Amino acid sequence: MMNRLAAILITAFMVLTATAQTHYEGTIAIGGKAGASFSRLNFNPTVQQTMSPGMTAGVMFRYIEEKNFGLIAELNITQRGWKEAFDGIDYNYRHQFTYLELPIMSHIFFGNQRVKGFFNLGPELNVMLGDGIKSNFNYQEAGGMDYFLQNSRHVEQLTMKVNNRLDYGICAGAGMEVNLNAKHSLLLEGRFYYGLTDVFPNHKTDIFAGSNSMSITVTLGYFYRLK
Repeated sequence: MMNRLAAILITAFMVLTATAQTHYEGTIAIGGKAGASFSRLNFNPTVQQTMSPGMTAGVMFRYIEEKNFGLIAELNITQRGWKEAFDGIDYNYRHQFTYLELPIMSHIFFGNQRVKGFFNLGPELNVMLGDGIKSNFNYQEAGGMDYFLQNSRHVEQLTMKVNNRLDYGICAGAGMEVNLNAKHSLLLEGRFYYGLTDVFPNHKTDIFAGSNSMSITVTLGYFYRLK
């Protein structure tokens, strides 16, 4: 009985495989992308902030084997960070991080030969290449300034050194792709990233228990089909 069931399953698998190969041929494409990023750090305790603008750009590789499913790997340079929010005073402070990021995502798509919608989802690994601060006041002396004293604001994050330059997290995106012809296509994507690693120290004796990244990117990309 078991041998008969195994034979049936193997035969069914071979038929399905042959059918898939008959109706769909796998494709390989490479391309590039560029766009804008908007990010913040999830501090715990909370820090008053707004989304920090930046840029993102990189290269893409896509492999599609099934009719509506494939894999995408990218290598990008992306700017993240946070921008302090100040009420009633003309202060500016932004701490920006530059990351080399490697997302590897499942690629689910639908539509017709000309226009397709898609969803991307998967893990992402990031390595911080550098960071920099832009401010119009002496943030190193913020602890003694009247504004910060009167508003009981945290100031430790203004001068805190980065503890983790390796970050990993989850990214998810959605967008639309337009095929210009058999070889060339353009795509527009919005993507969300949530980091699982704290940028700053998070021990019991440290000020912040959490400081993980969160970002939204909007990019325009181009794919060239190799196969």
